[in-house]
Amino acid sequence: MDLLKNEKLHRNLLPYDGTVVYFGQVFCQEQATVYFDKLMQSIEWRHDEAVIFGKHITTKRKVAWYGDQPFSYTYSKTTKFALPWTCELVELKQIVEQITGEIFNSCLLNLYHDGSEGMAWHSDSEVDLKKNGAIASLSFGADRKFTFKHKTTQEKVELFLVHGSLLVMQGKTQTHWLHRLPTSKKINRARINLTFRQIDSKQV
Repeated sequence: MDLLKNEKLHRNLLPYDGTVVYFGQVFCQEQATVYFDKLMQSIEWRHDEAVIFGKHITTKRKVAWYGDQPFSYTYSKTTKFALPWTCELVELKQIVEQITGEIFNSCLLNLYHDGSEGMAWHSDSEVDLKKNGAIASLSFGADRKFTFKHKTTQEKVELFLVHGSLLVMQGKTQTHWLHRLPTSKKINRARINLTFRQIDSKQV
């Protein structure tokens, strides 16, 4: 499916300077729950690490990095190396590629145990990534609010990412917009987020 053709059905959520398309649920509840359970068991989850203001930080949130080859990926001044795809990740990658018309060569996974874990304002603009490339975000588990903020005007766009849903960011979104996953005391369920990415092989 060509994403650009599909924008007539799935409009761009951003008012300017980028393209974000939310497809909503692309898996039924039962399918989404099956994938959630499989990913919880099969992924090699590790606590995320970062260097902030010169201090080494280990987060409660867990992450994993998979890809076509052992790509290196650096963010927050730490470097990770991609693991080989699992069967479930290959299945999900193929489904996402069919929906979006894009080809992805890697996936960063995040495991948020409950609403106390989130992600601060940031943009996915690391030099390892293909410039203006698409990033496809699959969500399994707890429904969570997701927010965009324009870097200059500060205008915000908010939506809820539900169990089994797909969001795609592309074009100049990472150049002009920040995004975050805010924390919430009301959420006591886990969420798994998969962001399928395009690593620029020239940068590897």
